[in-house]
Amino acid sequence: MRLIFKSFALPFLLVLSLLVAVLMFLFDVAGWLLSLTSGVLALIAVGLFVLQHQPVGGVAFLVLAFLLSPYGLPAIAEFIISALDGLNYSLRRFITG
Repeated sequence: MRLIFKSFALPFLLVLSLLVAVLMFLFDVAGWLLSLTSGVLALIAVGLFVLQHQPVGGVAFLVLAFLLSPYGLPAIAEFIISALDGLNYSLRRFITG
């Protein structure tokens, strides 16, 4: 009976392994681009505070910069990828065990 479950789990393991690898690559590339964009948005926010005297626009750009920084949306994406990798590891242990 376990052999049947293991044979059903093998395609999921293969797809999940490929998915995690692709997501890690995309996460690295997107993380670099989002960090660069976050820095630009932070500079725009400082410009709005100092040069234009528009605190509402500055705060809005700072919030956007935080969401694009490594502590915002990329942290959530990293958590999801880590959970998928944990599921992948569990399936590997089930199949080899």
